[in-house]
Amino acid sequence: MTSENRPHPHFEEDMQFKRIAGPPRYNRVAQGPVEYVRVAADNGVVIGYVWADDKDDAAGWVVPPGLGAPEINAGAAWLRKLRDAKAREIAPTALLAELVRDTSDIQGSRVVSGSPAESTTLDELKELANKG
Repeated sequence: MTSENRPHPHFEEDMQFKRIAGPPRYNRVAQGPVEYVRVAADNGVVIGYVWADDKDDAAGWVVPPGLGAPEINAGAAWLRKLRDAKAREIAPTALLAELVRDTSDIQGSRVVSGSPAESTTLDELKELANKG
């Protein structure tokens, strides 16, 4: 093999990975009861639930099965709300209160009246979402 056909020495070195932190996030697991708000698209279809638990500093987004792409994509705005609230160091249930008061910056979906509600566990809320 000639020197013209040899790979550059940098291609033979082991790669060194450096772990960096991502954006701040709430915990995704709650050990006890959770409060939640139901979110519906403008056509009335429930596209998800934003849930929160202050004790575990946990919050998240639960999506019901069987949604179409537009409804699933609409959930991205609610996920951004979660990340933004954590970055502002807002307690999870304070975020829910914020969402109930005003989500005028989110187009195409809204918090359903009668929210927030409470579920005895996060798994119970997930079952509710799965039943539609």
